[in-house]
Amino acid sequence: MRGNVLYLRSRRVPAALAVATGATLAVWAAWSVFSTRREVAVELVVLVVLLPVTAAAGTLAGPDDAFERTAARPWPVRRALHLLAVAATVVLLLAATSATGARFGPFWLVARDAAGLAGLTALCAVVAGAPRAWLVPLGWTMIVLVTSDSSTGAGRVLRWMLQYPDDRAAGATAVALACTGAIAYALRGSRTATASGVPGTE
Repeated sequence: MRGNVLYLRSRRVPAALAVATGATLAVWAAWSVFSTRREVAVELVVLVVLLPVTAAAGTLAGPDDAFERTAARPWPVRRALHLLAVAATVVLLLAATSATGARFGPFWLVARDAAGLAGLTALCAVVAGAPRAWLVPLGWTMIVLVTSDSSTGAGRVLRWMLQYPDDRAAGATAVALACTGAIAYALRGSRTATASGVPGTE
């Protein structure tokens, strides 16, 4: 138990959880006060899914890169569980609003987007390092939110996080991102940082 507590602290998980919870509560409160609709707009739902995921990006690497590449612990399993916990936490945070006056949903849209964005963030951590892992998910989401809708296959893939929960192209894109990111992160971990703070390789 103590080892798990130290692991969470070393990865700044309590701080990331506080940021995620605070951001979700702030948006929930604002929608409850200023909107007459119970269902939160889908664009805002996507942003609220994105916020906790990007807040968790920094937790994908620990303070000691060398230690996390030893065989002393089952790191692939721990990394996979860590990423699963990130996605599950986002889903639980938003699902908790289902009985309130401002509801983030539908549930399957939230679950799909949380899994896909978590996988994308993990993949970015593998390639560019945890400190920069939030850049691509944020940039992709911002581009999607300012572009016009498209019914073409390519458009549905690009705008996967805004599609209906039963959209197959969006679902396949989210699954591909989630699985690719989870496997890559579990096996490789976050890209290491050199003494100058620029991600590098060992």
